[in-house]
Amino acid sequence: QAQLVESGGGSVQSGGSLRLSCAASRYTDDYVYMAWFRQAPGKEREGIAAIARGASTIYSDSVKGRFTISQDNGNNTVYLQMNSLKPEDTAMYYCAARPYYGPRGYRLLPSFYNSWGQGTQVTVSS
Repeated sequence: QAQLVESGGGSVQSGGSLRLSCAASRYTDDYVYMAWFRQAPGKEREGIAAIARGASTIYSDSVKGRFTISQDNGNNTVYLQMNSLKPEDTAMYYCAARPYYGPRGYRLLPSFYNSWGQGTQVTVSS
């Protein structure tokens, strides 16, 4: 399994922006899918953005139009640009990866991925 390390979390006011990074210990184009999830206290882990080899992306309705996932194969990193942040975006954010093809409809489900990072905390104040 690859090692994934997230960074870029922090505290920001409502309406602000953050960019999260996920550094992989192997080439990111070795993965077919990479994704970002988040989990708030007392809630289930939520898939919010995924990118497939070839740059096809998908977003949850909760972040569509505000967040952008991108991939830089040159430095083995996946990013999540988060704009117009809201207090309800407060959560621990996790990066995930899957090295083989699967049903595309499952790309925002935690069970679809077999490698996970340790997470980075994002706190948005009103």
